[in-house]
Amino acid sequence: MKLEGLLQVLGTPVQSAEEETFELFAQDLPSQNLGFIDAKATTLELTVAGRDLTIHQSPAVLSSNRAGGTTGAVVWKITPLFAEWLTSPDNPLFTHGVLSGSSLVLELGCGISGLVALLLAPRIAGYVLTDQPYVAKLVEQNVSDNLHATSPAPAKTAVRPSRSRRTSSDRHPHPASVHRKAVANSSRARNGSRDRGGSGAGSEAARIRFTPLDWETDEATPALAGTGEAKSFDAVVACDCIYNEALIDPFVSTCVDLCRLRVNETATGTGTDAGTGAEPCVCVVAQQLRDPLVFEAWTARFARSFHTWRVPDELLVPGLRADSGFVVHVGVLKETINLEEAI
Repeated sequence: MKLEGLLQVLGTPVQSAEEETFELFAQDLPSQNLGFIDAKATTLELTVAGRDLTIHQSPAVLSSNRAGGTTGAVVWKITPLFAEWLTSPDNPLFTHGVLSGSSLVLELGCGISGLVALLLAPRIAGYVLTDQPYVAKLVEQNVSDNLHATSPAPAKTAVRPSRSRRTSSDRHPHPASVHRKAVANSSRARNGSRDRGGSGAGSEAARIRFTPLDWETDEATPALAGTGEAKSFDAVVACDCIYNEALIDPFVSTCVDLCRLRVNETATGTGTDAGTGAEPCVCVVAQQLRDPLVFEAWTARFARSFHTWRVPDELLVPGLRADSGFVVHVGVLKETINLEEAI
């Protein structure tokens, strides 16, 4: 099992939500304020993993009273760091074969930027962005406008400080009533499903789709994987999605349901992984350390369903390490592995 190699380098699983919280929050954490890059700018110019990107965001939506939340309307500091880490050459998910050119990944709470998808999609077969419908217009625009910058290989490897500028008008997104797809301007990047054979790293045909998914009202079904043979995901990722305790149970329940799609696909004899003993879906959650009470509640709830590991500093990019005020955890559904055998 490829997953075993990853779990061995991750080390000892989280044993106690209380101890995990104390250890992380006992550090001298830097002030990140709320964690926005620039909440007033309508356009951000970022260099992430050597790629120069222009990201449009909506301060107007952020400051509105929209029901259901507005935090996805702007870019958060952790997002480019998480994207850089996921796509780094020595990322353990890739070096241990958990992710590869044939993988399908789903992101929860993607927000408007599409940053993680833009950087990761060229290395995998497909990437599904999900969030509430109000982010659809801008995430589609950001993916379309920046896909050319994410393929082929980057000319630079260092990350330079982000620059932001304000534009003359605020082009904020409007609610979408139907599922919408964000894809490349390339004629080879078509809407729809993907084959698990994929086209691999650096491919301009790596597909990115957006579909609305509300953790509280929507059901996680195989349809999220598209209309092709795949009925499940190799990884579910989330970046800075938990801000209050009310979000915790819907978020974790959605993570569980999405990861169980792999279990169901294998068990029912459907999809490309049917009857193959496919690797379990992994859940990767990155977040800023803000409120110890919220973090402890999330850790306790997540650990009820998932064997949970904190990614150690030696496996992270510098901007995500212990003294950064950010943390990354990896979870694997308890029902999918025998922990004693795996590690």
